[in-house]
Amino acid sequence: MKSLTRKTQYQKRLETMEKRWEDLCIRCGGCCGAFDDPCVYLRKGKDNRYSCSIYPHRLGERVTVAGEKFDCVQLRKIINTHWKNDHLCVYKKILRMPWILEEEA
Repeated sequence: MKSLTRKTQYQKRLETMEKRWEDLCIRCGGCCGAFDDPCVYLRKGKDNRYSCSIYPHRLGERVTVAGEKFDCVQLRKIINTHWKNDHLCVYKKILRMPWILEEEA
């Protein structure tokens, strides 16, 4: 029974860490092509922040507004690549200056 409790605690910890990581995003939309040729599922909100209308199911082959096919992947797989205005990406800033996370804690 203790094992199940530890597994449950571990799962909850992972969920908490994932939510914290996701919450860091400022929703600039750059990694989804907002400044170039956006994914057809990218939506701009009234607050000028972007979101994916199929976020839980986003991974896999997708298409841009101009009709280009691409594979939507987790950001960690493309974080070391370049996209237009990627200097806005909080995750890229954290890679360059990891102490930012400690300042927010």
